[in-house]
Amino acid sequence: MITIDEFLVRNTIILFLWIEYIFETYLSIRQYITANKANKVPSELGSFMNQEDYSKAREYALAKLRFGFIKDLYLILLTTIVLHQGLLAVIWQYSESINPFLDEVSTSCLWLTILSFLSKMMELPFSVYHTFVLEEKFGFNKQTAGFFIWDNIKAFIVIQLLTAMVSSIVIVIIKNGGDYFFVWLWLVLCILSLILLTIYPAIIAPLFDKYTPLPEGELRTDIEALASSLKFPLTQLYVVEGSKRSSHSNAYFYGLFKSKRIVLFDTLLAKDDGTGCQNDEILAVLSHELGHWSKNHTIKNLVIMQVNLFLLFLVFSFMFKYELLYRAVGFYNIQPVLVGLYVVLQCVMMPYNSLLSFVMTVLSRKFEFEADDFAIQLKKGELLKLALLKLNKDNLGFPVHDWLYSAWHYSHPPLLQRLHAIQQGIEKLETKKKIK
Repeated sequence: MITIDEFLVRNTIILFLWIEYIFETYLSIRQYITANKANKVPSELGSFMNQEDYSKAREYALAKLRFGFIKDLYLILLTTIVLHQGLLAVIWQYSESINPFLDEVSTSCLWLTILSFLSKMMELPFSVYHTFVLEEKFGFNKQTAGFFIWDNIKAFIVIQLLTAMVSSIVIVIIKNGGDYFFVWLWLVLCILSLILLTIYPAIIAPLFDKYTPLPEGELRTDIEALASSLKFPLTQLYVVEGSKRSSHSNAYFYGLFKSKRIVLFDTLLAKDDGTGCQNDEILAVLSHELGHWSKNHTIKNLVIMQVNLFLLFLVFSFMFKYELLYRAVGFYNIQPVLVGLYVVLQCVMMPYNSLLSFVMTVLSRKFEFEADDFAIQLKKGELLKLALLKLNKDNLGFPVHDWLYSAWHYSHPPLLQRLHAIQQGIEKLETKKKIK
């Protein structure tokens, strides 16, 4: 029979989950009302976006919000049942019963695999609906059923292999690292994260999408000249076949130290149907991305992530032996390390995680404005505005946002706010020229 203390801890954890869910739903309702009322194209976009395109983008935004309402309610109810009924412990017991080795490391890996599989199955109907109904309706889905199935199988296998490797290391360090295990755990995971950041784009990502060198031509020559002028250590320039999965567009760079690679989605390149961007507009987009490199945004984010990881492990080191946390989720006779890690980092630390997520969103917006300004200083401001408008149109981005929903969720500034800031930057640059 559950004790009062166990009841309080368990329900406090569930309460944290519901508070976050209620707040997120409140924000989504605000955005839904805002989008539902915004029937006309904003005056700032009148010359670029017609009413038909605007209405389609608006319906896409509303459809995604309605889908989110249902999915989020389903997930919070499912999570509540799992925690309230102690199903994590039930799955652990089953993992022990089928594990021939009976040690904590192998049982934990098996437990995680079973949890991941069950979670995947429970969310599969939503994934199928999102891909083959919602995205299909608005012309974004490019996946066949066979591609979708094989892609998910590959992703599951790769994730489980990586998770098993990292989880095994975590358990061994915690159980054998002494009183200061959190320091060793942090150092090892710092190294592992750098290794994964290095090998993921080069080894893992190509398992899912085809990467080919950008062919010789004007665009490649211009990109290499831009990188050279900024002393960006470009070593490879790829086009990824994202159109097999979706018609959404993107571009990014990756790599550590003096070896950088730029990747363009094939959907970003200009098409005969008028979608995509012209070469000079792609250069403006890349100027923005290179602004992130020039301002060391990736390194700053990496440092923040590692400091946060250290703080989380420090808190965990004080709490993971607290027996009541395990009993609250159904573990009465054992205290598995990974269970403690999950309860502390995902449940107990939830308010902190939510606050940190918001702070990182604010910081990300600041970085985006700085990267835009970098492109402006390279005299790419007008082209960047045009590229953003085209990409927003191609991706059916809805330009009207509730301020609170936007502030909490969007790591990139809303389109209208971003265009306004770019225009101000262009005017400031022109004013400086006139003064000189």
